Amino acid sequence: MIDVQRLRVLRTVAEHGSFNRAAQALHLTPSAISQHIAALERSLGAQVVARSTRGVTLTPAGRIMVGAAESVAAELAHAQQQVDRLGSGRTQLTIATFTSGGRLLLPGALARLTTAHPDTVVHVREAEPENSLPLVRQGAVDLALAYHFDGPLPSQPGQSSSLAWTALMDDPLHVVLPETHPLAGRTALDITELAAEPWVLGCHKTESYLRRYAEHAGFAPEVRGTTTDYFFARSLVAAGTGISLVPSIALTPPIPGLRTIPITPPTPSRHLGVATIHRRNHPQVSTLIQALQEQAAAWVALSGDDVNAGAQPGR
Repeated sequence: MIDVQRLRVLRTVAEHGSFNRAAQALHLTPSAISQHIAALERSLGAQVVARSTRGVTLTPAGRIMVGAAESVAAELAHAQQQVDRLGSGRTQLTIATFTSGGRLLLPGALARLTTAHPDTVVHVREAEPENSLPLVRQGAVDLALAYHFDGPLPSQPGQSSSLAWTALMDDPLHVVLPETHPLAGRTALDITELAAEPWVLGCHKTESYLRRYAEHAGFAPEVRGTTTDYFFARSLVAAGTGISLVPSIALTPPIPGLRTIPITPPTPSRHLGVATIHRRNHPQVSTLIQALQEQAAAWVALSGDDVNAGAQPGR
C-alpha cells in the first residue's frame, strides 16, 4: 500500500529539487524527508530520486509517482469539494487567471455561468501561468485561464503532463511607440528594425521572449524597465522612456499619443487557453469553458478577422 503522505513528500522534493528545501516547505527535518523517500522506495522496490551533491533529480519511476501524486491530490481536493457541497448544497468553483486575460474574457463568461448555475459560488485568484498551473495539478483550483508563448506549457521540474489544455485564441504581440517616433507611420515592423531602441515591457515573460528573439536575430535589446502591468508599460512609452511589446488584448484602454504597429510574420504570439486536470469535469467547469470559448471568439470577431494573423488597427 502506497502512503499518500510519502507521495506528497516526493512531489514537494520534485518541486524544490532538494531534501532541505522540501523540508522547509513541509516544516519537517531533512532527515524526516529522507526517511519518507526511503520508505517509499522500499514499498515500490524502485529508486524514485537520484541523489547528488547538487540536489536530487527524479528517476523514471519517480516521474511516474509524481504524476500519481498530482492525480491523488487533485482527486482528494475534488472529493472535499463534493463533501462540502453535501453540507451547503452549493458548488464551489475556484478559478485562477492572469490579469489581462481575466479582464477581457472572464466577466462575460462568469455572467453566463451564474445564469446557467445560479447556486455556484465562484472564487477567483489572480496568478500567472507558472503559479496557476501547479494549482490546477494540486486540485487547489478547478481551472486556470492561462497562456504560453511558442513552446510547451510552463512547468517546474518533476511536474507531469497531467493537464488538459483547451485552446481559446492566439494573442499576437504588437510594437507600441510614440506617434512622434520616426517609424510611427509604418503599417508593420520587423523587430530587428528596433534593435537600437530602448524597451519598456509589461511582463517578465515578455522580456524573456524578446531577449530570446533578439539573440537569434543577433542583437541584445536595451531594456530600461520591466513592469507587471501592460498599461503602466504603455504609460511609460507615452512618457518617452522607450518602446514596448504588448499583446493585443492588453492594448485597451487606449492611451493618447501612442501608435500600435503589428509585427511582420512570423508574428510572435501568446496562446491563450484553459487548463484543467485530466478527469471528467463537473458541469460548471464545462459551462465556464464553453463560455470562455464564446467570449474569445466574439473578441476575435469584433477586433477583425485578421487579428490572429497579427493585423490590428494602428490606433
